[in-house]
Amino acid sequence: MAAMRLQMLTFRRTPARLSFFVLVPLQCLIFNSLVAHSGRTDLVGYAVLAPAVLAVLGMAIFEGGEIVTNERSGGTLEGLMATPAPLAAVLLGRITAVTVVSLATVAESWLVTGLAFGVWVTPGHPGILVTTLVVMAVAVAGTTTAMAALFVLSRSVRSFQNSLLYPLLLLGGAFVPVELLPQWLQPASKIVFLSWATGLLRDSVDDAPVKDLALRLSVLLGLGAVCFVAGLLLFNAVLRNIRARGTVSFT
Repeated sequence: MAAMRLQMLTFRRTPARLSFFVLVPLQCLIFNSLVAHSGRTDLVGYAVLAPAVLAVLGMAIFEGGEIVTNERSGGTLEGLMATPAPLAAVLLGRITAVTVVSLATVAESWLVTGLAFGVWVTPGHPGILVTTLVVMAVAVAGTTTAMAALFVLSRSVRSFQNSLLYPLLLLGGAFVPVELLPQWLQPASKIVFLSWATGLLRDSVDDAPVKDLALRLSVLLGLGAVCFVAGLLLFNAVLRNIRARGTVSFT
């Protein structure tokens, strides 16, 4: 909770770290323009969700990297590693705060679509939509905390941030449904938790009954948990390694 409060104070002092809230309306206009031009008004709900999914995952990955970079450049990363509180727990608290804040982009995307295109999307299953967003946020926070092990180990966090985001969005079906990806790529998407989240989000917007809801939610949460546990083990191994080599600050 202390880490979450710290992250909220960081947002207040550095509003530029909320830049994804500026990106979402632009992405929303692009996706909705494509839908309107193609005459597929039935896909407006998908165009609303895509920018929000990008923002939720993007903010977590980029802010997770910024936390490590800023602590290292400020000379406080060593102090964090020496405190009784595990560094992974501190990062999880801060990234959780980021993820909670980023969920507001769903409402932002919905509002931009309504005001700019006059289409107000009404989800067919609002309860499933909210549940999926919450479970997805948990999976994003856990997975991004696992990625922080790479951020701590790397001299160039930017390279990981830039190389991880868009492949995950593509395999996760954020822009197009997984079913439209090449056949050889579709099996790989099944191990990416985001593909289960985007599938449920799209189904929750439609009026048709959502199939295998409990199973799909369980897989989504399970994949996020597996990523977090595996990342936590990697995180502890990385910390032991950089302590032994004395390369915490790369100086």
